[in-house]
Amino acid sequence: MSSFERLTPLFKRYMEQGGPAGCACLVMRRGETVYDEKFGYANLETKQLIQSDTIYRIYSMTKVITCTAALQLYERGLYLLDDPLEEYLPEFKNPSVFRQDESGNMVAGPAAGPIRIRDLFTMTSGLTYGGSGSETERLTGPIYQKAPTSMDVRAFTRALAEVPLAFDPGTRWQYGLSHDVLGALIEVLSGQTFEQYLKREIFDPLGMKDTSFRISEGKRDRLAVMYNLAEDGTLTPNNSLETPYQPECRFESGGGGLLSTIGDYARFAQALVRGGELDGYRLLSPKTVQLMATNHLTPQQMNDYNWGHLNGYGYGLGVRVMIDPAAGGTGSSIGECGWAGMAGSWVMIDPQEDLTLVYMQQMLPSREPYIANRIRNVVYSALD
Repeated sequence: MSSFERLTPLFKRYMEQGGPAGCACLVMRRGETVYDEKFGYANLETKQLIQSDTIYRIYSMTKVITCTAALQLYERGLYLLDDPLEEYLPEFKNPSVFRQDESGNMVAGPAAGPIRIRDLFTMTSGLTYGGSGSETERLTGPIYQKAPTSMDVRAFTRALAEVPLAFDPGTRWQYGLSHDVLGALIEVLSGQTFEQYLKREIFDPLGMKDTSFRISEGKRDRLAVMYNLAEDGTLTPNNSLETPYQPECRFESGGGGLLSTIGDYARFAQALVRGGELDGYRLLSPKTVQLMATNHLTPQQMNDYNWGHLNGYGYGLGVRVMIDPAAGGTGSSIGECGWAGMAGSWVMIDPQEDLTLVYMQQMLPSREPYIANRIRNVVYSALD
């Protein structure tokens, strides 16, 4: 029995003890598939099994694709990482930032400097997601909620640019809408819609035929059901998050909008792990892949990048990147990189070992802190 088969009891135990209705995992090493298994149901109610062509909402795994697309344009000399964003998206000229005044009130004033394109890649722009943790988050939330029903990418960034930033660009790290703004940058630099660019430069050349922002009528029966996980382990279908995937939706979210299959995403991961080329198609140069998978955060920014399940990792150009295996409690190689999606999808890319792993599930909350690093550690223990 292959050592990779140790993954199977892990997944079965996970599903039995408060896990998803179904999941799938594909591991490739040196271009060969060493593990490819599917468990459980894409639709628990109808007992529809997870299949190789099951379609998943990959949420923030979209970010790795968006950053790769933006780096293609970097390779063509269309911008520099330290260019002010306002040179390409003028709505971001003269940004403002919230600061606390002497009375403890949050007051907007001029930012110390511009958002630079590098800040979008590294989540150091001062842009946030919606939430209640800051005034920026409170003002951002309604814009993001409205986007799928009434905005395209450019309208979204113009609305977002009206919100004062949470901090001066480049000073801190905060997960947010930076990669959605990269989608707008790609549109401006390429002269195409975001999805048109991705289809032409990434999806079609790599044979990713089931990766898109919208679900077509002919593929609806292959889309896995999203489930909410209750504290007692009960799974309930969640149908409240489907608007962004409908044909009439104009908003193409670079931060979290794509649908994909495990096979499609594995093709993309294989291109990155093999130095940016797969089956004769050059996605990125090896040097750019290396730049992407290098920690770009300063020590000050690393203080904010403190999610416990990412111990040992820094953050590169849109990916976590292993910089300290001992701190991570793992046998990962330095430079191992990837990211995850809100519903539990997860990718791991290790150029040093010529190793990729793609994992898919559809559950909220995802329990990523529990499952992701266990998968990682089982895989590294299986390497010869």
